Amino acid sequence: MLKQVKENGITIFLSKITNSYTKYFNTKYKRIGPLFQGTFKAVRVQDDEQLIHTSRYIHLNPLTQYLVKNLRDYQFSSYLEYVEDKPGFCKKDQILLIFPLRNHMLNFTLDQEDYGRAIKTMKQVWA
Repeated sequence: MLKQVKENGITIFLSKITNSYTKYFNTKYKRIGPLFQGTFKAVRVQDDEQLIHTSRYIHLNPLTQYLVKNLRDYQFSSYLEYVEDKPGFCKKDQILLIFPLRNHMLNFTLDQEDYGRAIKTMKQVWA
């Protein structure tokens, strides 16, 4: 989840990352062509309610996609930065201000694990 601080900032940032990585990857593996399909999707978060639900959705993805059985085991997430105050690069204040204690955020997130998996299953059935 990114917070835009200047006009088109996220678009420029993601363009630089994807273009740089594609160039690196193509050079390393002696290939040509794009690595990513389409452009990124963005949704503007309107309020704190949407913010915490979006954060929960992002943090639950490794569980709902069956990548890990415990979020603490997923090394590519900022989850531990939030629930254990591990060092990292995320600016967590806006989300953590909503939860009086860190374990409240932990409980809020994990409370929807089964629901997230049910939604994933329904999407596969409907596809």
